[in-house]
Amino acid sequence: MKTTLLFTDDNRLANRPISYKDIDEKALHAMVQSAVNVELFTIPLYMTSLYSLQGMHEINSKGSNFYEGRKWPGMAAAAKPQSENEQAFNAVFSVFVAEMLHLQIISNLAKVVGYDPKFTCEPLQDEKTYAWKCYSPDSSVLPGILDFKDTVKSTHIKVKLGPMDKDQCNLFLAIEQTEKAALADIREDKKHKYEEKAPYNNWKEGQPLPMFGSIGNMYLQLWNYLSIEYVDGITLWEIVYKKGLAKSQAVSTKGGDNRKLEYAIQKEVFNPGRLDATQTSQDEYPYMPTSINTGDLEKALYDVLNMINGITDQGEGGGVIDEILQRVSKSRNLKAPLTLTVVQDMFQPKCPVLRAKYPSFNATGVEVDSAKAEARGHFGKMDHYETFAFVLELVRSGKIETWDQWHAKGNKWTPEMLQTKAYNPALYPQLPLSGDVAGALNRLKLNDADGKNFDLFSRASTGAIAGVTRVLNDYFQNPKTAFPYPSMGGSGDRLSICWAVFGKVPDISLGVTSKDYPPLNRNEHLYHACQGLNLDEDIVKDPASCAPVQLFHACKGSNECKGEGGCGFVQSTGGGGGCGQPTNNAFLKAKGSKVSPYSPPSDNACGSLGGCAVPMSASQMYPSLSAPNEYQMQLNDFGPKPKYQPTPFAIVVYAQGDLVYDVAWNAYAAVFKKRGVPIPEKPKPSDLRLAFPPST
Repeated sequence: MKTTLLFTDDNRLANRPISYKDIDEKALHAMVQSAVNVELFTIPLYMTSLYSLQGMHEINSKGSNFYEGRKWPGMAAAAKPQSENEQAFNAVFSVFVAEMLHLQIISNLAKVVGYDPKFTCEPLQDEKTYAWKCYSPDSSVLPGILDFKDTVKSTHIKVKLGPMDKDQCNLFLAIEQTEKAALADIREDKKHKYEEKAPYNNWKEGQPLPMFGSIGNMYLQLWNYLSIEYVDGITLWEIVYKKGLAKSQAVSTKGGDNRKLEYAIQKEVFNPGRLDATQTSQDEYPYMPTSINTGDLEKALYDVLNMINGITDQGEGGGVIDEILQRVSKSRNLKAPLTLTVVQDMFQPKCPVLRAKYPSFNATGVEVDSAKAEARGHFGKMDHYETFAFVLELVRSGKIETWDQWHAKGNKWTPEMLQTKAYNPALYPQLPLSGDVAGALNRLKLNDADGKNFDLFSRASTGAIAGVTRVLNDYFQNPKTAFPYPSMGGSGDRLSICWAVFGKVPDISLGVTSKDYPPLNRNEHLYHACQGLNLDEDIVKDPASCAPVQLFHACKGSNECKGEGGCGFVQSTGGGGGCGQPTNNAFLKAKGSKVSPYSPPSDNACGSLGGCAVPMSASQMYPSLSAPNEYQMQLNDFGPKPKYQPTPFAIVVYAQGDLVYDVAWNAYAAVFKKRGVPIPEKPKPSDLRLAFPPST
């Protein structure tokens, strides 16, 4: 099929020998992975600076007053931003979410061309420890794009993590500058490094691609590859599109879905109506293609073009779409250049949808103006370059304060900092007092002469981000895998609390563990979720010790095994894990249970059950459940290694407002009682658990 949107005027792309088909496909896949890397690279970078902004936030939810009168360190979006810090947070938050959108778009495009995108790989991360290798005070390289040492005006820029200051804003502006500005800044004697055009005849699989110089040029070279036409008249676009569909059909069939797919597996976080036309009221970008749901080769390519246009219009690449259309028009001998029938408003989020999808609540659980809708709606009208220019001016005003500056002034935590006027410790007396939390925040820094606490918080931050990226590896391959929403919030919490406690940038280059650290062996041990909850009789150590840092996570999707369940987002024992159907129906019938009970924290029978967020915050409580659910949990004992087969033995009742750790401890004690083993003394909450905020 001859498509009207691919280049045909370039002799390099026409009549290509068939022998190049395989290597061209591999090069295209490498290019798509480079685009995934570019979008993913910006997310921890922007997020780390975002949470360096000094401030506090409440933790509120619909119909709940659990945390009335209490505040936690770290900023959040504001519905009515007043201070410079609030304005800066809203601005960068809007860019951060847009980068997640771009990551979804390019990942969906990858699936269409038959490639499974990777989110935990080189050159960004160490694939074993999840350490981020691409940021360093000495680095000058935007992965796959540009080395700032090769520029005229930007040689001073370092690709590092840091607080929201002038250096970081200048880095962000350099990343988001237009294609024209980026190429103009490259030194004449270095331009040859960035001018190689696709197809790359000397490239071999496993080698890095030539650097692109700009994000826009990356997408231009991608379009070159799609446009390759072989001597048999077939384009590379036709080849990879058909392979993408066939691969997705194979995955869907293997997963038990007998439907005949008409297009490659696509995932939607932002525009669910793209996948189900009955849900268009939930689409945040109703006029912007963010996935490809057509079996028509030409329409699919038009969507690809619009998806690239959306990415570049929102902040990257500038005029690459105009160049593509001008070249297509020239190849077709058109008198007037082709244009996309879109307007800039197409790429802006719709505020009514945002308000409905992301409501905000006050401390008593009453709905108020949506903070996320305000942040994204207001700054969604600006491209990313304009947004960071705005933030730079706020920084230059001297009215922005970051956590490192706050600590440099000698500030220490007091109970009053963690309270509002409504603070009443008698409201929920099971919660830690604000003075206890303040004391923990101070001690974690004061008692860190050896740096072990900072090391732990940094690795916890790395692990929380890995809780997103590891799940994304499966999310774009498995139609049934859900997006790790809790991990997105949890990673922000971890970064924020690290900044607030130590006044230093979280060092996510450390990884979850060091390279030399022995991996966890689940055939030898049953690892536990939190402080003192060890059910493995072979592990002899401090009974108050917490879970190994490798098991820290903030989402059920990153809870991989039995015994690792955490916080108050309960999961039914009737499903939710990759270990099949853990519920014993005969057991439930014997116990007279009418519904499938919930899985207890740290006594869960398989991965994904038992909730999330490890370690458990000392302030985490169980929320209300809607009818006809019951406040019941199924307790399990575990058999010998290596399988540690779970056996249900009791159903216990818990209640709204119970502390999650208390429920976990009661389950732990019940198992010990069943075994006839003495129950250890319940430990007091550690400073780590006191400092960590509850999940929402």
